[in-house]
Amino acid sequence: MEVIKVENLYKQYRLGQISTGSIAHDLNRWWHTVRGKEDPYEKVTGLNNRESSGSNNYVWALQDINFSVNQGEVLGIIGRNGAGKSTLLKILSKVTSPTKGSIKVNGRIASLLEVGTGFHPELTGRENIFLNGAILGMSKSEIRSKFDEIVAFSGVEKYIDTPVKRYSSGMYVRLAFAVAAHLEPEILIVDEVLAVGDAEFQKKCLGKMKDVSEQGRTVLFVSHNLVAVKSLCKQGILMERGSISFIGSAEETVEHYMKANAEQLNTFVSYDTRSNAPGNECIKINKIEVNPSNPFITDEIKIHFSFWNLTDDPSIFLAFDLIDLHEEVVFGSGFSFETGLDNLCHGTCIIPSDLMNDGVYSLQLYFNSSDMRLLLNIPSKIFFEVADKERNYAYFGKINGVVRPKLKWNVG
Repeated sequence: MEVIKVENLYKQYRLGQISTGSIAHDLNRWWHTVRGKEDPYEKVTGLNNRESSGSNNYVWALQDINFSVNQGEVLGIIGRNGAGKSTLLKILSKVTSPTKGSIKVNGRIASLLEVGTGFHPELTGRENIFLNGAILGMSKSEIRSKFDEIVAFSGVEKYIDTPVKRYSSGMYVRLAFAVAAHLEPEILIVDEVLAVGDAEFQKKCLGKMKDVSEQGRTVLFVSHNLVAVKSLCKQGILMERGSISFIGSAEETVEHYMKANAEQLNTFVSYDTRSNAPGNECIKINKIEVNPSNPFITDEIKIHFSFWNLTDDPSIFLAFDLIDLHEEVVFGSGFSFETGLDNLCHGTCIIPSDLMNDGVYSLQLYFNSSDMRLLLNIPSKIFFEVADKERNYAYFGKINGVVRPKLKWNVG
């Protein structure tokens, strides 16, 4: 059953100082409306692009948003800062209204949009628990039955009768999440605020949100923690410049986001002279190349390195970390290079076939002297994608794991 349905949603904001000229703009809008004309400011509104100044006074914070969420579903919403995620949640939480479009919500919503949402700073933690419960439409006895559980989860029992204005941001968000999650809303909306809490509390929160969804309630979760989004959410939405650019499973959405934010895939860099090559007074990069340029999992991958050794040390140790899109190190390797003609060093690392999982990878390079002093640490401009060539089995999703070696099996 659908509990949230968003259709053709738009949100427009005016930039700069709102007071100057706003009455004239409102009257102009009203005059066009009574004559059945189009809003004169909709057609001059700019896109939600924070990286350019633009010449428009109005901007679409959200534009043509369409999606639905079913009961018990955990939906992850990801995207860069300024993509419109928080604006969308504020509209769903009825903190602000849309410029046009429709939202249908079937159920009681509890929102945690920023530290201190729904809390009165002069009231104590105890009083704010009862205040939030009343806002959600719960009776005093219902709130009282949940009170001990809320306080235990939040871990702020010692300060429960202290005004929350004296809480740290971490304490604030602990109590706020505990209230929002335990007062049994049909829909729980959580923005990036969990990042304020420590690692132990974040883990508790993710576990609680999972419990909430298993009880048939719906969770909308905005986070830059992509590992948390993948582990908690089944479905995902990727937002970009006020619009939805991708909808799919959480795994697919995160992968799509990371690929979009990776540098353009580049399997070859070459610098003819030392003067234009990246590096420092010790090491200059000459060439890095991945061959084949678009490898399959079944291919042997060769990574060619060459660099100038500008030190007096005849032996340089080059190491690299192979990094996936989630910035996790898949593995590392290294080897000693001997200085050749014109101080140029050459070498090739071979990654065996049937080892890599499909995905996009990059290289982080480390250059060390023969006594293992770090000479240069440089992120390479090399990105390459390993693709799955064919599947010989019924499973069509991505195989789990950082690597997926082809292992020998003996049966019988």
